[in-house]
Amino acid sequence: MSGKKTNLKTNENIRKDFPLIANNTFAYLDNAATCQKPECVIRAEAAFYEEHNANPMRGFYPLSLDATRCYEGARSHVASFIGAGESEIIFTRNATESINLIAYSLGLSRIKEGDEIAVSIAEHHSNILPWQMVSRATGAKLVYIDCNADGSFPEEAFSVINSRTKLVAFTHVSNVLGRCNPIRQITDMAHEAGAVTVIDASQSIPHMKIDVNDLGADFLVFSGHKLLAPMGIGVLYGRRTLLDSMPPFLTGGEMIESVRRDGAKFAEVPHKFEAGTVNAAGAYALSEAIGYIEEIGYEYITERDFALTKRCMEGLEHTEHVHVIGSSDPKEHNGIISFTIDDVHPHDISEVLSGDGVCIRAGHHCAQPLLEHLGARTAARASIMFYNNEEEIDRFIESVSTVRSRLGWG
Repeated sequence: MSGKKTNLKTNENIRKDFPLIANNTFAYLDNAATCQKPECVIRAEAAFYEEHNANPMRGFYPLSLDATRCYEGARSHVASFIGAGESEIIFTRNATESINLIAYSLGLSRIKEGDEIAVSIAEHHSNILPWQMVSRATGAKLVYIDCNADGSFPEEAFSVINSRTKLVAFTHVSNVLGRCNPIRQITDMAHEAGAVTVIDASQSIPHMKIDVNDLGADFLVFSGHKLLAPMGIGVLYGRRTLLDSMPPFLTGGEMIESVRRDGAKFAEVPHKFEAGTVNAAGAYALSEAIGYIEEIGYEYITERDFALTKRCMEGLEHTEHVHVIGSSDPKEHNGIISFTIDDVHPHDISEVLSGDGVCIRAGHHCAQPLLEHLGARTAARASIMFYNNEEEIDRFIESVSTVRSRLGWG
């Protein structure tokens, strides 16, 4: 693929790989929403259109076969990256579409009145709303698994998983608290009850190595744009036996083997779930992003995450009127620090920091049930990626320390 990657793993060299942060002076600390893209990924997406552009799986001429090779090569790379089989990887637009695919295909066909769906209170709305829809449509009961103030889940919270539970949905890492949840323990409990599991890895996969077999996941989803890849490409991993038994989510071109006047025979997985012209350029660039992550290495990423998170939390700890939400241990945050400031709305915090060239997120972070459970309602959030540096963290802390005085609180 195109593009030149960093060979020497230093923060200074790595930052040069990211055009938007290399060529600007702002501190980008909204990585949990979307991360920046390295030059090699930007070039890979363009290179697909410049060198390989044809409709994959549609033609037998060399260019179309080349496009198919690029697309299926990306699927193979994703599969090896998370320990899955190639046929178990379905490309979608994002994690939201992946979860909706599961909800409409498996949820509506298998869950019925009297069944239960268990969802953690820590979920992004994308892993709540589809299950609310299934609950309304089928008459099943939706129950929540509540966490402690630090984001941990007490053993008694899992008592809601029982013989009536048909599906358990859980985030691997909270997009508000940064807490990594004990997924293997949860999937084991769900399987013992006869339920299938849906794991949202959107916030974990940029920061830690994932193996779907180690996690015991039946389904696992993530968005490419949080993993250095372009927007508009996502991944759904599903256990092959489950995918084989599920009806298609969307119908149309390419997801069929044959069509008659009175019906159709659908293609084998994964193509059964990939109707229409696919985002081949996005998949190709996602493969390049994974290659970049593999070259940098999760050991380096984990070290940088912790060092910067620790520096950030220590700075906030010594700033009056600032309160970090969740655990006091930086190891439990995985680069995500949500906080409040006494008497200041998070939107005002964000606006003040924006004036200082510091980019953070403010609001409910698409996790209103969690914030209400924690008594916060809204919060500001700084989120770190391995390409951030100490100077950006210090700028953030300095800016936060002046918010109250600049808003007239003294």
